[in-house]
Amino acid sequence: MTRVATERGELARGGSLSFVGSAVSAAMGLILIVVLGRTLGDAGSGVVLQAVGAFTIALGVARFGMDSAAIWILPRQLEDAPEQLRPTGVFLVAVSAIAGLACAGVLFLVVALIEVRSPGDPVAAALRPILWFLPIASVMLTALSATRALGRIHSYVLVGSVLLPTLRPVAIAAAVGIGAGAVGAAFAWALPLAPAALAAVVILMWQLRRLGSSAEPGFLRSSVPRRMLGYAVPRVLSSGLEQLLIWLAVIIVGAIAGPAAAGVYGSASRFVAAGLIIDTALRVVVSPMFSRMLHREDAPALESVYRTATIWLVLFSTPVYVLLSAFAAVALSLLGDSFADGRPVLIIMSIGSIVTFLAGNIHSVLLMSGRSGLAALNKAIAVATNVGLLYLLVPLWGITGAAVAWAVACALDAALAAVQVRTVLGLRVSPLPGLYPLFVAAVSFGLPALLANRFLGESWVGLISAGLVGGAVFLIWCRLDRGRLHLDELRRRPSMSKE
Repeated sequence: MTRVATERGELARGGSLSFVGSAVSAAMGLILIVVLGRTLGDAGSGVVLQAVGAFTIALGVARFGMDSAAIWILPRQLEDAPEQLRPTGVFLVAVSAIAGLACAGVLFLVVALIEVRSPGDPVAAALRPILWFLPIASVMLTALSATRALGRIHSYVLVGSVLLPTLRPVAIAAAVGIGAGAVGAAFAWALPLAPAALAAVVILMWQLRRLGSSAEPGFLRSSVPRRMLGYAVPRVLSSGLEQLLIWLAVIIVGAIAGPAAAGVYGSASRFVAAGLIIDTALRVVVSPMFSRMLHREDAPALESVYRTATIWLVLFSTPVYVLLSAFAAVALSLLGDSFADGRPVLIIMSIGSIVTFLAGNIHSVLLMSGRSGLAALNKAIAVATNVGLLYLLVPLWGITGAAVAWAVACALDAALAAVQVRTVLGLRVSPLPGLYPLFVAAVSFGLPALLANRFLGESWVGLISAGLVGGAVFLIWCRLDRGRLHLDELRRRPSMSKE
């Protein structure tokens, strides 16, 4: 089997497993939003989501880029420097723990100042008890990234995509059930980080002992820590900006329009995030692959895997967003009547996600090339655009304006990365491979959704009917055109050859 075919087979096998985990994570994320909406209402859930947003933004800085550094450097060491695996893994986890603790301390002082100036601030009250989970979350994410960089995808999926997301809604329901309120719900959201972090570290240490040989003394004086820190420092900024792009709108909407509006916007946006399961599943697999291919300077294999991943990303993600757009009111009804205003948010963000997916896993290519500085610059431009549009559009259009700002910023971020990959790395990437799968998915599900909406109304009956008919058409089309859609790779058995 050729190298390109082998890499595609690895993508198919790893992507299938990662998809299962991402699907579980997305389902648990939706259940979490439903639990918050049903138990705390729009205002209470808005407080929790703003606290979670602030925590997640801080976590982007707290892990100090060590999670991305792990995915970048460990696959390369696995090929040509196994004696460096153990000290590198320990260094990655130790730095993330120290940075996480420092970030928690700074944020604790910020929250204390807020409470002095605004006694009884509900978001500050909900954020304070979860601050000290920052180093735990930082270590967990770094350890999980290292496990998948070393090829243990199923451990990453089990801990990060199944265990943690499943525990969270259960913990929140229990906390609210005993009358803990928004503060207790926020603490319950953070509490499962502890067992997840412990499991991730244990798995990583076992992997390092199995794969890495005894290290030579003087690791800290070698070039490896400097290379990792040089890669990670821009990534600290980039990671924080990534989370700002996701969560900042919730916080700004809360400041401008109040916690109820933040709860509606945040809950609607979580439905869109649940649709990212294919993107998440593929990114988990392709990032270490891209690092290896770039290290080998194997451009043909990388371009082939990138095109295949783009086709699958658009093909399998678009149906979710088509149905969410056509039946937005039905999805939001799970949360309660007070969340109906989120309908335009769900529609706009679904369309924005589809457009962005045409760029494929372009951010992973740029990051795995070592250009973390360019990625940080892109995120800074995207966040600045997002903030400017938020303050311009939210006073005019409310949460609909926030959705437009997010969609524009995400599309700009992807476009910048695509241009840089073509010009700086010289790789042939474009949105063209995604156009045909977009057409297949849009026609297969779009026409049944329109007909069901017209004759059955925006109802559960209409949604289920559109899903069943659209799914049947989609499967038949994929079966008949499986070669053009690269779906034969999903059925190919693993090669027994190493090359």
